[in-house]
Amino acid sequence: MAKRSYTKTPMREQAPEVRNQNFDEVALGYTLEEGQLEASRCLQCKNAPCITNCPVMIDIPGFIKAIEEGDMPLAYEILSRYTNLPAICGRVCPQEKQCEMVCRLGRSKKFEPVAIGKLERLVADWALEQPVEYKEVTGDKGRVAVIGSGPSGLTAAGDLVKLGYDVTVYEALHAPGGVLTYGIPEFRLPKSTVKKEIERIVAQGVKIETNVVVGKTITMDEILSEFDACYLSVGAGAPRFQGIKGTSLNGVYSSSEYLTRVNLMHGYQFPTYDTPVQKSKNVVVIGGGNVAMDAARSAKRLGADKVSIVYRRSLEELPAREEEYHHSVEEGIEYHWLSNPVEYMDDGAGRLKAVKCVQMELGEPDESGRRRPIVIPGSEFIIEADTAIEAIGQGANKVLLDTFPELALNKWGYIDADEETCATSIPGVFAGGDIVTGAATVILAMGAGKIAANEIDQYIQKTR
Repeated sequence: MAKRSYTKTPMREQAPEVRNQNFDEVALGYTLEEGQLEASRCLQCKNAPCITNCPVMIDIPGFIKAIEEGDMPLAYEILSRYTNLPAICGRVCPQEKQCEMVCRLGRSKKFEPVAIGKLERLVADWALEQPVEYKEVTGDKGRVAVIGSGPSGLTAAGDLVKLGYDVTVYEALHAPGGVLTYGIPEFRLPKSTVKKEIERIVAQGVKIETNVVVGKTITMDEILSEFDACYLSVGAGAPRFQGIKGTSLNGVYSSSEYLTRVNLMHGYQFPTYDTPVQKSKNVVVIGGGNVAMDAARSAKRLGADKVSIVYRRSLEELPAREEEYHHSVEEGIEYHWLSNPVEYMDDGAGRLKAVKCVQMELGEPDESGRRRPIVIPGSEFIIEADTAIEAIGQGANKVLLDTFPELALNKWGYIDADEETCATSIPGVFAGGDIVTGAATVILAMGAGKIAANEIDQYIQKTR
């Protein structure tokens, strides 16, 4: 057992001047000894607030105690009771706003919170190196279809197969993973890690069929006739633009398109893959969330000389993870705070040459509780740019919804599903993740998947 420490154990990282030129993972992970040292900081609280502040209610003190004692099999066994994607959550979950935010050690104001996410990654990465045992599932409790193989769908599928169901996941793209595959860059979440996590879910008995567009390749009527229930987790990947003058110019992208080209279409492996990705000199990214960070940091790695993020609020309101923001600054990303684009300027040949912006000031809080940005008259300024990427959110994926008109939607065009049960307006059809909430975090989507699995189990047992 490691000697107790109250000083947070740092995680090794690539140097900024090296990593901003490659797509290799930035954070290098804990060794077992480093993990044990960090685990020794956990106070092992009774009624631990970190558990209740976790969307999937992981027994955090339990798996951390096992790490401290060097019992990695037990640590993984505890983690796997609650999550099917620990190596992913350990990397991309916003722990600083959830479990770590309420860590009692951190709230003492003398010390930093326990690095719960980094410890989760340690255990999960250890498990991914162990042999996979494939299980045969009888599925005698019923058949369930899961539409979409993102974090919510994978979580629901993994939990349902553990409960004894025959589960088939339908994925429209050629590779499973949803936003984990096409949205989050390699330097933050390696594709090999996603692949291994999915292989473990398949090993449990989940079947995944790719290149199946539900609503086109197979209809919802066919799904409902073949399965006892289904879970809709198709995400919210439709591009969204502000609609300002010049949006149609060559060089203006949605973050969805840009990151899909970089990630799913192997743009990050240029020149091995000759993916058509804009070769940029000056890039402007609009937005302040994790997607904006991903787009900006990807553009830098693809060779851009200058990358700027334009955000209409201040650093205090920035929704991106603190770690992603700090990494971006270290890598040379520049920021224009309290600014917003009003026009994409044409070079005369249909290509972007600059972004005209205005300065903002913060007024009264809006419906989100954040202070509303207000334009300062006469404050226009111009940023030279050959590429602009809008990362201002995403709309509902309409491919399935347009062919399933019976399904009730809310005023924003997302599926209207009960927050506590994930039930939709159609019996036996459940929904969760970004297609219900709009673009949110991986862990919140996973939380919905866990709720849905439990509710689907109860529904099928009542109706059989």
